[in-house]
Amino acid sequence: MPTRALLPILLLCVLLLLQAQGGPRNWKRMQNTQLPTEIKACEKRVKIHMCERHCQYHQECQANNICCATFCGNICMNIL
Repeated sequence: MPTRALLPILLLCVLLLLQAQGGPRNWKRMQNTQLPTEIKACEKRVKIHMCERHCQYHQECQANNICCATFCGNICMNIL
């Protein structure tokens, strides 16, 4: 009897571990959406009021923003 219960318990543990990690699809998606390490020129047109948000790294910017180079220095710009 204990050997019959072992397989469902192992299966349950594997499923719980996959749920805790967000599943295999989310893990692969997160690996592909990493921010670039170097700061490149901004692709969008910069407005003068954006020059108040200076940065040195992408991590200094809020969500959905990257650090990019402009005429007034490196600033945080929305990527959406």
